[in-house]
This record gives sequence, structure tokens and C-alpha cells, in this order.
Amino acid sequence: MVSIEFLDGGLGTSLQDQYGVNFDSTTTPLWSTHLLVSDPSTLQACQKDFVTAGADVLLTATYQVSSEGFGRTRTAQYPNGIPREAIGQYLQTAVDCAEKANAPQGRARIALSLGPYGACMIPGQEYSGAYDSEHDSEEALYHWHLDRLRLFLSSEGDLLSRLQYVAFETLPRLDEVRAVRRAIRDSGITAPFWIACVFPREDDLLPDGSSIEEVVQAAVAPMENGLSPWGIGINCTKLHKLSGLLKLFGEGVSSAIAKGDISSSPSLVLYPDGTNGEVYNTTTQVWEKPAGATAGGDRDSRPWEVQLAEIVRRVTLQGPFTNVLVGGCCKATSQDIKNLREQLKN
Repeated sequence: MVSIEFLDGGLGTSLQDQYGVNFDSTTTPLWSTHLLVSDPSTLQACQKDFVTAGADVLLTATYQVSSEGFGRTRTAQYPNGIPREAIGQYLQTAVDCAEKANAPQGRARIALSLGPYGACMIPGQEYSGAYDSEHDSEEALYHWHLDRLRLFLSSEGDLLSRLQYVAFETLPRLDEVRAVRRAIRDSGITAPFWIACVFPREDDLLPDGSSIEEVVQAAVAPMENGLSPWGIGINCTKLHKLSGLLKLFGEGVSSAIAKGDISSSPSLVLYPDGTNGEVYNTTTQVWEKPAGATAGGDRDSRPWEVQLAEIVRRVTLQGPFTNVLVGGCCKATSQDIKNLREQLKN
């Protein structure tokens, strides 16, 4: 019997589209994480929408957390940028907001959201994997991710005991997949974690050119200095690409089981974007529809939740995954998550 649970949707785009919050790399270099500094009550209300919609897992507003991002964030109290020693209070706010949004029922589990290094660059490079020379290797990325994890470990309030998962999201590079496995091991964090990669290219390759077979191998193969993830999967990727990608993911996991690299399948974590053909322009910092694109184009014009539910049903029949966590990424609203839940529960 396959278990299906529901993740939330696109936090940053929901804050923009539903709550009128504006982001740009100059005044809000932390993007949705900026609300930990400026407006926790609005953040909490937006997260509450996803809990009300039926999300079983709620991501914290920490995707863009980095000491560099806080250092570029200027406030009345910190006109020269928020120093490292002051970051902890905002990380506590992130967990507080998620917990309060989850109250009073407390039905959702909370996952610590952590984007790739590229999400903290200006402009963001999580869709390209084109990193600066100081972070262009597995070793450098390992140290960067470990340093960020230590921000949470050093915060007061016993944050990690209040989290049920750690989510490494939108990873565009194979070396970063290996780096996060090493970093979470050496951080001492014991919460189950997942690794979700992004596939923005027209082919089935990671932005750095790696194949899905290589991605699965990097994520689940035995690693002396790295932990094995609770889940692997795909996020922030166009809906029409999922069927082909998931077939390759399934084959990769089945091959790893056959070789004895793993004894059973990890959970599948799947949260594609909810766009209708729009693509995020990292230069203009707005969502744009490519020239000549139509609302439906030549692709499936059925509602997002109908298409995604069909994909999930198919993957549960094909195997090898026995546990699926499904939700949405950019532009996926709380209503989309509610509709998706109704589709699959029916």
C-alpha cells in the first residue's frame, strides 16, 4: 500500500500574489525569509492558509537563510546589515511562525527549508548552478552548507527538536547533492532529510549536465562521510516534465536496490511549480511568459491539480516508491494544495 501525504505550496509567490508583499534583491535580499525580520504576522497568516488547505508538512520560511543574506539586510536596528550573532532570533521566529500557523490542531509536521547556495546569490543561480569561483566545488559547498546548519544549531530555543524534517531544495548540481549529505552528517542533526533537485532544462539533465542516474547515485549510494536521505525527488520544475523524469528516477532507485546500495526505496518528494507557462527572470526579478507562449500552449490544459494527481497515481502504480510527499512550488497556492488533496483523496 502506497502512502500519500501533502506538502505546502509556494510561500514566496503566495506572499506576493495573495498578500501583496514585494521582493527585490536590493531591499529584501532574503526574499520570503525577510518577513522574519519585517512582518512575521503576515508570514504566519500565509502559512496558516496551507495548514487550513490540508498540508501534512509545512516548510519554514528559511529557504534563503545565509549569513551573507542577513549581512545585506539593513534595518533601523542594524543599518549596516544584520550581524551573524543576531541571526538566531530570526531563526527562532521562523519556527515560531510555523508552529503558530499549525496551531491549535498541530496536525502538520514542520520541515526546515534550505535552498542551494545559488538561491543566496544575486542574482539567484539555483536554476543554472553557475556559482562563483569561491563556491564552485564540492568541498566549498560542503563548508558553506555546514556553516549554515550551524546557524540553527547555535540558536537558542532548541530549534532542531521542534523540527520533524530538513529539506534541501532546488539543488542544481551533483557536487551539491554530495555536499549536503556530508554537511548534515557533520552537523550532528539527526532529523530525517530529503534532497530535491531542479530540472529547468528542456532535456532530462540537471542544470550542471548530470543525468538522473547520476543524481540518484549521488543521493542514495553508500557514502562513508555522508548520511542517507529519508527522501529524494524533484521541486520547482515544470509539470509537463514530471512523467519522464519520474520514470528515470524510478529506474535509478530500482537499480540502486538491485545493486544492494540501498535495501528499500526512499520516499519520493514531489513539488513542481504551479505556473501556467511563466518563467522567472532573475535579471528583471519578475515572472514572464516567454514570447509566443499561449495560456495552454500545445501542452495539457487541464487544471494543475488534475494533472499532478494523475502523475502521482501513475508513479504509485509503477513503483518502486511506497511513500509519496506531494505539494507545489512557485505559484502553487493554498487553494491548489486543497484541490490536489481532494483529487487524490477521492
